[in-house]
Amino acid sequence: MSADTFWSALALVLVIEGILPFVSPGGWRRGFGQLMQLRDGQLRFFGLCSIVLGLVLLWILG
Repeated sequence: MSADTFWSALALVLVIEGILPFVSPGGWRRGFGQLMQLRDGQLRFFGLCSIVLGLVLLWILG
């Protein structure tokens, strides 16, 4: 992976992460508040699912 690819991917993540708070700040705040109420195990599960989904997408696209 070249450095340009890495920085492009990072920039895309930032754009995607910024869409919801830009479009619906109230909804984002409520959703974030609900996330703060989850237990550590539940957050880890969602994190693991995100990692696995990302790896599967990279494998399919690669």
